This record gives sequence, C-alpha cells and structure tokens, in this order.
Amino acid sequence: MGRADVGRADGTGRHGAWGVVAVVLLVGVHLVRGGAEELRAAGPPRPPAAAAPGAARAEAAVLAPASVPGPLPASPPVRVRVPAVRVDAPVTRVGLDADGWIEAPPPEDDRLAGWFTGAVTPGERGTAVVVGHVDTPAGPAVFYDLGAVGRGSRVEVLRRDGRTAVFTVYGVEAVPKEGFPARRVYADSGRPELRLITCGGAFTEKGGYEDNVVVSARLTGVR
Repeated sequence: MGRADVGRADGTGRHGAWGVVAVVLLVGVHLVRGGAEELRAAGPPRPPAAAAPGAARAEAAVLAPASVPGPLPASPPVRVRVPAVRVDAPVTRVGLDADGWIEAPPPEDDRLAGWFTGAVTPGERGTAVVVGHVDTPAGPAVFYDLGAVGRGSRVEVLRRDGRTAVFTVYGVEAVPKEGFPARRVYADSGRPELRLITCGGAFTEKGGYEDNVVVSARLTGVR
C-alpha cells in the first residue's frame, strides 16, 4: 500500500478523497492473507462488467425523482445499510495516520464499516466515502458481497442527527489498483454522492487483491 497524496475537493478547506482512493480500501490486502482457501479461490462477487472481459463499463445515470432532496448539513454517519446484499453495519471514523496512510476499520470487528473523515459526511454536497473489509482470516467481512450490488439498488446511511440519507446506486465497477482513477471516482459532481469501496478481483499471495470494487450512488431521498 502506498502513501496517500491528499488534495482538496473544494474550497471549504476539507481534504478531498483524490489520491486517497488508491489506498483507502486496499487495507484488505494486508488483512486477508490467512483467509480460507476456498474463499480465496472463488473470490468475492464481481460486478458484471468486470466478470465479462471486453465488456463496456455501464455508466447509465439514475433517473432523477420528481423532487430531488437538497444537500444536508454535516452530520457523521452511524450506520450503513445495503438491503440488496444484506449489509447492515455500524460505522466508525477512519482517517490518516501520522505517516499519511489511510487507517482501516479495526480488523477484529469484520462487520464494521469506516467513514473517511477527510471527505464530506453522507448527504452533504460532495462525495462521501465509506470503506469496509472484503474478508479477514476468519472469512467474509462486511463488504464481501459489494460486487453483487446492482444499479438502482438502495443504500441507506443513518446519520447522528437522526436523519437517514437514502442513495440510489448508478454505477458498480471493479477498478485495478494500479493506475486507480482517483479524480474521476472522487470528483465533486456538485451534488451529494456516496462511494462504497472494498477490495476485489483476483487474489495472489504476493500482491493480495488486484482490484477495488467501487459502488457509486447519489442522494435521492431523506427520511
């Protein structure tokens, strides 16, 4: 895992997620070496475009509802739910350590997701980032099935202020960690967006997982 090269995403003084992407959820690379052989052989679910060599990556946008909610004020996430793949996980904060590396959710709790504090909170204008392990030596972890999420699926983020930010998935892709397109993935679109990220793709003992699975979603409701 390389050192994060953090830039700014907007003029607010927040750290952007550009450059952080390349390492943010590659934490699993260092934490899955003792995983079960049968799990590593089969691998976690892969997005359809990644499973079909040469297929064009789908980029169809989600049709906007009649009334699109405006951005929410800042409020940290406390729980993330992805009903389509049975994810219902508490969220902790993850940031950068003293050496500029992205911290990972504690490996002893494989059902825990992490919100990257260098980006916006889910529901704010900008791109929020939530990461999670794909597996651990004990087996599948919180985001093991992330690659099976389909476009149009719902992601719910419960925030500390009691509101639930509801996002609709418009893109699911497996991106090689070599040459990761951080600016494209984390760019500020001018509206509230969310990225869920974990490891994926082929696994080798030497290099770990080859890819990142990235789920892209935009805010379509507030409860």
